[in-house]
Amino acid sequence: MPDFESSRVACVGAIIRDDQGRVLLVRRANEPGRGLWSLPGGRIEAGEAEDVAVAREVLEETGLVVTVHGLVGRVAIGRYDIADFACRVTGGTLAAATDADDVAWTVPGEGDVTRDLWQTLAGWGVTP
Repeated sequence: MPDFESSRVACVGAIIRDDQGRVLLVRRANEPGRGLWSLPGGRIEAGEAEDVAVAREVLEETGLVVTVHGLVGRVAIGRYDIADFACRVTGGTLAAATDADDVAWTVPGEGDVTRDLWQTLAGWGVTP
C-alpha cells in the first residue's frame, strides 16, 4: 500500500485580477479538471520555490509575466496540495498554451469552474 504522504503532489496557483475586478482563468486541457476553468498553475518542480513555480506556470499557461505578491491560501484537492498566490501582470501577451486550451478574464461567480473555486476565493476575501 502506498504511503499517503509520499503520494501528495505540491502545486501552486495564481490569483490574478485586472482593474475591473475580473479574475484570470484557464480552461484545463488535461486532467484533473479537464474542460473546466481554474486558476493558472500546476506542479512545483523538484527544488523549485513556490513563488518561482507560480510565475513559471503563469508564463507557460497564459504567456503573461507576473510579479508574485504573497500567499493568499492553501487548499487540498484530492492528492494535490495547492498554494495560491496573489500575482500582478507585468508583461507578456495573453494566449493559452501548454496545459490550457483557453484563457479568459472572468467575472467572479461565472463560468464552469473547478469545484469550489469561487467559494474558496470568497472565503479568502479575494472575491465577493
